[in-house]
Amino acid sequence: MNAVYTLCVGKGVCLVSPAELLAMLPVKKKLTEESLDKILSALALDDYFELLSSERKGEKMYVISLHANGYAYKRCSLQQKRDFAVKIGWAVFSAVIAFLVGYLLKRIF
Repeated sequence: MNAVYTLCVGKGVCLVSPAELLAMLPVKKKLTEESLDKILSALALDDYFELLSSERKGEKMYVISLHANGYAYKRCSLQQKRDFAVKIGWAVFSAVIAFLVGYLLKRIF
């Protein structure tokens, strides 16, 4: 979704080939065009964008139009990272408090 968002963020619509999208994805994932089709159709079902397939000069092309969920992708992504950081911080804080209470009880008794 990050690659699609990067391509479409200015106008909300983009015309892109599968090769361009695959080039934007991390090398370690090694996706094929078939797996890319599945991923894009799943994101379209989740209402991130509208996906239309077409051909231009014998090459497959995607016409992608962002929806409201697509425009909010970056904000939601940042919020998920913040929520994760807060949960980790809370877990560390709770572990320190539990250790201190245990240490205090050990010293008393």
